Amino acid sequence: MKAQRFFFSDGLLTLVLAAATLGAPAVPAAGQSGAIAPPATVNTLVSFTGTNGSDPFTENLVQGKDGNIYGTTLSGGTSGSGTIFKVTPSGTLTTLHSFNGTDGQSPYAGLVLGLDGNFYGTTYQGGLNGDGTVFKITPAGTFTNLYNFANTDGGFPAGALAQGTDKNFYGTTSYSQPTVYGTIFKITSAGALTTLHFFTDTDGYDPLAGLVQGTDGQFYGTTATGGASDFGVVFKITKAGTLSSLHNFNNTDGWEPEGQLIQASNGSFYGTTLRGGAMGDGEVFKITSSGTLTVLHSFDVTDGDQPNDGLVQATDNNFYGTTTGGGSPGGLGTIFQMTPSGTLTSLYTFTGLSGDGSIPFGGLMQHTSGDFYGVTSSGGTGHLGAVFDLGIGLAPFVKLLPASGKVGSKVTILGTNLTGITSVTFNGTAATFTAGSTTFLTATVPTGATTGTVEVVTSGGTLKSNVKFKVIP
Repeated sequence: MKAQRFFFSDGLLTLVLAAATLGAPAVPAAGQSGAIAPPATVNTLVSFTGTNGSDPFTENLVQGKDGNIYGTTLSGGTSGSGTIFKVTPSGTLTTLHSFNGTDGQSPYAGLVLGLDGNFYGTTYQGGLNGDGTVFKITPAGTFTNLYNFANTDGGFPAGALAQGTDKNFYGTTSYSQPTVYGTIFKITSAGALTTLHFFTDTDGYDPLAGLVQGTDGQFYGTTATGGASDFGVVFKITKAGTLSSLHNFNNTDGWEPEGQLIQASNGSFYGTTLRGGAMGDGEVFKITSSGTLTVLHSFDVTDGDQPNDGLVQATDNNFYGTTTGGGSPGGLGTIFQMTPSGTLTSLYTFTGLSGDGSIPFGGLMQHTSGDFYGVTSSGGTGHLGAVFDLGIGLAPFVKLLPASGKVGSKVTILGTNLTGITSVTFNGTAATFTAGSTTFLTATVPTGATTGTVEVVTSGGTLKSNVKFKVIP
């Protein structure tokens, strides 16, 4: 059974939903499944109007070196073909680029922050051949079209890019010719593309999500359909293009994985399926690098329905994500928290009422302030989507770009209110550093450094990295 995806000529996905009047957030009685812990505060920061974009889709927002948040909308803008935007943590939005079709159309996925400080992404359609593009944009909005797909090398890329340790970008396309099953590709920052793999249906079909590079150097991903039972697969692929199928879904253990995998601090990979599971409403799963899969949670509509995107592991070690529908008492999507062992708590139910967002196809991003940011594809005051902020009281921290490197290499450290910096240490070993601004600094991996947490001591206290920095021999 193939995944059913409906697109009109303008690239928009139309959803017809009927919703009852809801309350938000959803707060069951203490002790019941879905009770809020910790308290969640959700604020709508931006409501899209069409001229500034509309329908932000299957994306995770990304934090830039300037501390602002960057993303895309599927449609809207001056030509109706989608936008790239910047929004401050307090909610001031700037449209950086409006697509016009010839330079791309319908950017489904979000952006990735490159090591050079620029952002890279894909459009599902448009470009010189109409089959989608790869692009680069600076934080100031200077746009460069890097590559135009032509079907024979892939087409209709729906997932975000991932930058590998070799500084190249890796991604997927959902279609290709002469086969129609999709591809995996590598592209340099200058736009030189290499097709690494053509899917054959037996090893997967329709890769809608992007890739993640594991600590073993290989890339991991999913296809929405195909495989032994035609319900999708989890795979890994080397940088040279050797692909291995790790798991074939069979509906009872999930169906149609569309979100990007993440590698957690315990080394396993975590993801979601849009459908399947015990109740047929989607699930959260864990899979090891060798292919052992464990279903952690099956949604049942009351706690969410159809999680479209992946998860984020926050600084409290828990996972956070969204569902496109469901939620008590029956609504327009949820935000949830899940422990590594699979205990799920519903944090918020979207209503679409009074400017609230609805139908979050995208996942969450944890900002270095500690808060989460995300988008809804509908809702907001204009009913064309929104950007929201979720606060649960987590403390500020720092992010590393990249999160691995050799002694002597440079690392960009992103943060919030980085003032009065007195020291930077890599697992306790002092490093030299240069302050860039209040939102980033650059440090050099010191001699004697070992794999571990990076700490930055500022006038406001000590900030720790959300992941361990891996020192490469």
